[in-house]
Amino acid sequence: MKQSDQSPLMRRKSSTQHYQTFNNIAPPKSRGQPLSDSANSSSNDLSTDAHDEAHHESPLPKRQMAILAVIALCEQTALNSISPYLPEMASTFPEVNAGQVGVYVGTIASAFALAQLCTNFFWGWLSDHIGRKPVILTGTILTAACFVAFGFCRTLWQAVLVQALMGVVNGNQGVVSTCLGEITDRSNQSKAFTYLPVIYGLGGITGPVLGGLLVFPNNPFKPSQPNPYPYLFPNLVSAAVLLIDFGLAMIFLEESLEEAEDLPPLGKRVENLFTWMWQFTSSTRPSYLRKASKKSVRNTEDLEDEPSDDESDGGPHMPQLLPNVDSDLKKKDVFNRDTILLLVTYLIFQLSNISFNSLYPIFAQADAPTGRNLDPEEIGLSLGFAGVVTILFQVGIFGKLRDKMGNRWAYRAGLGLFVIAYLLMPFVGYKKEDDGKSGLSSGVAWLWVEICVVLLIKTVAAVGGLTSALLLITNSAPNHHVLGTLNGLAQTLSAAGRAAGPFLSGGLFTVATKVRPKGEALAFGVFGGIAFIGFLLSFGIRSAELEAEGWETDSDSVSDKSDEEDEA
Repeated sequence: MKQSDQSPLMRRKSSTQHYQTFNNIAPPKSRGQPLSDSANSSSNDLSTDAHDEAHHESPLPKRQMAILAVIALCEQTALNSISPYLPEMASTFPEVNAGQVGVYVGTIASAFALAQLCTNFFWGWLSDHIGRKPVILTGTILTAACFVAFGFCRTLWQAVLVQALMGVVNGNQGVVSTCLGEITDRSNQSKAFTYLPVIYGLGGITGPVLGGLLVFPNNPFKPSQPNPYPYLFPNLVSAAVLLIDFGLAMIFLEESLEEAEDLPPLGKRVENLFTWMWQFTSSTRPSYLRKASKKSVRNTEDLEDEPSDDESDGGPHMPQLLPNVDSDLKKKDVFNRDTILLLVTYLIFQLSNISFNSLYPIFAQADAPTGRNLDPEEIGLSLGFAGVVTILFQVGIFGKLRDKMGNRWAYRAGLGLFVIAYLLMPFVGYKKEDDGKSGLSSGVAWLWVEICVVLLIKTVAAVGGLTSALLLITNSAPNHHVLGTLNGLAQTLSAAGRAAGPFLSGGLFTVATKVRPKGEALAFGVFGGIAFIGFLLSFGIRSAELEAEGWETDSDSVSDKSDEEDEA
């Protein structure tokens, strides 16, 4: 529907059009951020310019955004704190040989990703049924416990097991995105989601600093003796960060799932759960079963005039543990063409991003002519440049670009820029003229210029594409009843990319070292081709309902009309 088809007054009053709806399905009871009261102030106010009314922006829920940012930052800081010392930690395990450290580091890291692949969907689904806050609190406290256990690991199997458990209990990233989608609406969600990748970028800086500085090879109380658990202290600090996160979330985080608002407080629900479990294990006929059996044989009208079952049978009152979710959604309403293509391309996007992050350090460190023979300090400096670009681009540039391009074109641009970055990287120059003849140039200055340009393209692709993907996934949900499930499924696909990317990219580069000339182009070219497939598939995502409020083009109107004619 075009904007002109609906009066400004109706658009201002409605708070339920923010999410995509389908035929014969009631709009969701979206809590969102309340619209301004100015809509009801006076008739003179309502007679203002229609363009300004149509683009009215709801105020950002800054308090809840702040606590969600704290949750995301604390978690990313803790998770990223492992990477600096993990290779050294793996080398101390008795099962690991000196030449196999890289393989086992990948094994430990992949255990976390594979576990998330199996459970992220479950956590998203569970948040749709019991609320967002209980899932976030559960994931935070259990992740803190896993960090404590990881600090005591002294063998390879222990490290793999603990990392797998950490992946099983941690599904907060998708739930945080779900909360952000529920407390905002189409008019202000772009600003809110812009800052989420910035938080992840900050966590990528604070985490490695925490983990790298707090390792003590020697006993801090007896410096002359080796420390039996040199990696315990950074893990204890990470657990402490998560405990602070848990306390702040317990106090300040508000439940964003509307159906869960009618339930008792979280503490009372936990008490009810233990009561339910006690009756289930100790009673031959629990009160809730007696209550259910009586309801099945009585007429509903008769129950209105009679005392409650709990009073008549003397059994304890069992308040509701789960919210009532009444939804007439069908499978085809949730997994329509746009949603399926979005999830498939999101898998390709994450695979492309993770594979590039794995390939670049290997390529930069490898000897010429396949690699570029950079030192670890030089690689770290280049990655630091990418981190700075991430923050600057998100804060200063992306919002304006997205407003002009829209969510779909920004997402397509991200996939397209990945293709360009993959094609350019194997052709950056060499440090010395005699290292190779197949680069674009030679010399340290030109090498740095070319690497920075390629990393700039890749960073813009990753950050802009990720933000647009989160917005598209949020807007693809028919209502909030399935928003957590969709975000959980998206994070499951992300975990699949994180698990497969390092192994596939590392294996391809190993093969590339035996190919002459330009063997390095093999690995980059393969993943560039995969990104190009995702770029082409992204053009199938056509629904204008995925855009922010007030964003529409003539082509969208034509596309929507053609879609309606096809459905008719």
